[in-house]
Amino acid sequence: MTVTHPFHPWHGRSYAFVVRRKNWGEDRVYFRDEAGEVLSAPTAWTDAGGEDPFVVLAAGRSPFRTEDLLALSDLIDHLDGRGASAQEMTP
Repeated sequence: MTVTHPFHPWHGRSYAFVVRRKNWGEDRVYFRDEAGEVLSAPTAWTDAGGEDPFVVLAAGRSPFRTEDLLALSDLIDHLDGRGASAQEMTP
């Protein structure tokens, strides 16, 4: 199992896969580090879950996924106190 998230400090490192499971509603992968300690990360940050279809289709042309930009917009609206989210404005 390899960490694929581009901004994660373990990006590109491979670890011994232990198990993949849902934990508190989040799909996570568990693995052993070099010291044998069991760690976990979101499955989407590794190659254990396959490639994100958006990333494949964007082929490097877009550094951001639509769902991430909408989540950022919602966070900014919440912090600014505007209330209306991008989700409410999009059809």
